[in-house]
Amino acid sequence: MSHHHDHDHHHDHDHDHHHHHDHDHDHSHDHSHGHDHHHSHAAALSFPEKLEKLLTHWIQHNNHHVEDYRQWAEQAGQNDQADVAELLQAAAELTESVTLRFREARDKIK
Repeated sequence: MSHHHDHDHHHDHDHDHHHHHDHDHDHSHDHSHGHDHHHSHAAALSFPEKLEKLLTHWIQHNNHHVEDYRQWAEQAGQNDQADVAELLQAAAELTESVTLRFREARDKIK
């Protein structure tokens, strides 16, 4: 089933996930990205199309996080924080494992 949209359905989300905190106290951090994932025209997409878009977004989102984790791991290692660097590298690997599952799920969409 094909359909035509008379509007641009382009959803680029520029994410900056670099969080710099130079203060020593506990605080909560809202990880909002300034965009809403619920669109009023969502009914125009079939469930498989929605699922594919969502999984693609999660894959890209995780890839950005992996980059950040690795950059911070490198910085931690250079600043006498070897244990932290090792844990951040492990987090990057775990995130890549999750991303692989998202890719496998996306490949199985019918």
